[in-house]
Amino acid sequence: MGFAMTRPTKHFTTGLLILIILSTMVAVWLLSATTRANKLGAKRSQDSETAVAAAADEGYCTPELKLILKRVLTSCGLIKEGQKRGCQPLQAKMVAAMSGNDFNALFKPMANRAAIIQFDLDKADLDVGAMKLLDERFSDQAGASYFFVVARASPEGSAAYNSELSERRANAVLEYLKSKYQDPDLEQEVGLLWLGKEFAQLDQEFCQWKRSHEDVACGPNELNRSAFVTWVDCRL
Repeated sequence: MGFAMTRPTKHFTTGLLILIILSTMVAVWLLSATTRANKLGAKRSQDSETAVAAAADEGYCTPELKLILKRVLTSCGLIKEGQKRGCQPLQAKMVAAMSGNDFNALFKPMANRAAIIQFDLDKADLDVGAMKLLDERFSDQAGASYFFVVARASPEGSAAYNSELSERRANAVLEYLKSKYQDPDLEQEVGLLWLGKEFAQLDQEFCQWKRSHEDVACGPNELNRSAFVTWVDCRL
């Protein structure tokens, strides 16, 4: 009689143990599968972010351009509030460390993205056409990080005068952007470089670019009374 009662009890105990073991195995398997899925998802997300970041590094981002851009942004552009922004012509030569023609050639692949903001002779004021074109180019950020401003002066006048004039033109662009957009991050996005007349004059070829004075005849003198502006899609 005692044996008859013990046997069902053993069967019940054995079945309960098997159920517990199976349940534990399933739980462990589910936990392992979840962990693998999470790791795979994180890897895919990381790969996706890497792909997006890489896509932002455009084909024109050569090592030479990146070097100049980094020098401008750290030495001439992104300066703390209250300090002088921009580089004067002598410093610009040190920043570029190359001939004017080579310097200008770096920007030719950006023709569809850049613009030439032109000024009248001896002037550093933005006219209506210049403001319109500057707004058009600045609003087309398209994920880029840095807005590059390279101001110039035409060969008329002394070197000292043209240096001062090109500086005023560069700052006219910056001050307009600051007053128009009131973006707290703008100071960390705009890099300034002014070149006077001694370095990197634009040649006739650049007359084909988008200019704010397209209704006026274009020659080297008119072309170099300007500020070259563009967003740059380079990862530094």
